Amino acid sequence: MQPSSTIESPARAPVYTGILPCQKIREMLGAREILPVGILKDGEIAPDQIQPASIDLRLGDYAYPVDASFLPGKGMKVLEKMRELDSSFERFRISLDGGAVLEKGRVYVIPLLESINLRSDVAAFANPKSSTGRLDILTRLIADQATLFDQVAEGYEGQLYIEVAPRSFSVVVRTGTRLNQLRFRRTRGENPKPVTASDWRSLLTEGRIADSSALGERTGMLPFTIDLRGTGVGDALIGWRAKKHARRIDLDRRDYDPLDFWEPIRFHRESSLILDPDEFYILVTKEAIAVPPEFAAEMLPYDTRAGEFRVHYAGFFDPGFGWDLNTRRAGSSRGVLEVRSHEVPFLLEHGQTVGWLRYERMAERPDVLYGGEAASNYQGQQLKLAKQFRPLHAA
Repeated sequence: MQPSSTIESPARAPVYTGILPCQKIREMLGAREILPVGILKDGEIAPDQIQPASIDLRLGDYAYPVDASFLPGKGMKVLEKMRELDSSFERFRISLDGGAVLEKGRVYVIPLLESINLRSDVAAFANPKSSTGRLDILTRLIADQATLFDQVAEGYEGQLYIEVAPRSFSVVVRTGTRLNQLRFRRTRGENPKPVTASDWRSLLTEGRIADSSALGERTGMLPFTIDLRGTGVGDALIGWRAKKHARRIDLDRRDYDPLDFWEPIRFHRESSLILDPDEFYILVTKEAIAVPPEFAAEMLPYDTRAGEFRVHYAGFFDPGFGWDLNTRRAGSSRGVLEVRSHEVPFLLEHGQTVGWLRYERMAERPDVLYGGEAASNYQGQQLKLAKQFRPLHAA
C-alpha cells in the first residue's frame, strides 16, 4: 500500500461568485438557510417552488392595508415601522385564508411564508413572477431594517414581507399564492470566466442569445426592440391595453376571456403606437431572445434618455429561457413587455430600442433548465397574456 504521506488530496472544486442554481437552493433548504415560517397547513416548502435560478415565495395568512409605501430603515423591523405609522394597523388586517380581494389602487404589506438565514457570502434579490407583472401588480420585497426594496444583504436572518399594489385590476389572492421570486448571489469566491468582447460576439453570431446578430455592442448587454407589426398582414394583433373598468381577477383561475379585461391593439400601416400616460400595455420584442444554460439575464430599469416609459415589472430570465436544447440556439421565445408611459404621451415606433437585458454567468450550471423539467408557462411565447387568460382564439 502506498504510504499515506504520498497520497495526493483530490482537488477541491472552485467556488464561484454569481447567481446560485437550483441545486444550491435545494442545499440551502437542507441546511435550513431557507425555511418555512411557523406551522404550515401544507407542510414544508414545496419542491415546485424551486426554479432553475430562484425560489417562488408564498403569501402568508394576512394582508395589512397601508396608506403609503415605506421602507423600515436601519434599526427598525417592518412590523415595528407599521406600528409606528399606525398603532392600530393590526385591527384592519385581512385574512387570506380562503381568499381575499386586494383592491386596485391600494397598497398592502403581507408577511411571506418563507424566512431566510443567509451565509455571510450570500445576498438575495427579488423580482415579480412573470404573471404578476403581466397583471400590472406592483410587488416589492421588504426585509427588516431594509433601506432598499427587493434586496437582502449578506448574512440577513429573519422574516420577509412583500408590498403588493394592484394597479389595473383588483385581484383575489390566498395564503400560498406566489407573486414573487427570490434569487441568491454568492458574493465572495473565485470569479467565473469573464465574458469577453470576443465571447459576446460569438454568442450573438451563433444565435445563442438572439435571432439577430446586429445587436449588443456592449459586452453582456443585449438591447431589444419593439414589434409593432406582428405578421404585418391585415389587422394582426400587436399588443393589448388594459381596460379601465373590469371585474376582479382570481389568480387561481386559468379560463378568463381576455376581451373582458383587455382591448386588442392591431397593426396599422404607420407601424407606430402612442402610449397614453398611465395606461398599461402588453407588447412584445421584435427579437427572439434566449438565455443559455450558463447564464441568467435581467432587464434593466428603463433609461429616461430613451423616453419617459418603462417596459417591465418582472425582469428576471432563468437559464434556459428561449433556449432550444436541440439546436443550442435561440428558439422562438419573444420577450413580453409590460409597458407604461409617464407624464406625457409617448410615440413608439416599430424597431425602436426600448430596453436592455444584462447577462451574467451563473455560479454553476443549473441541473434543471427553464423549459425542461421546470414548470415553464412562457417558454416559446410570442405575444402572451398572463396564464389566467385563455388564448384569444379559444375565447
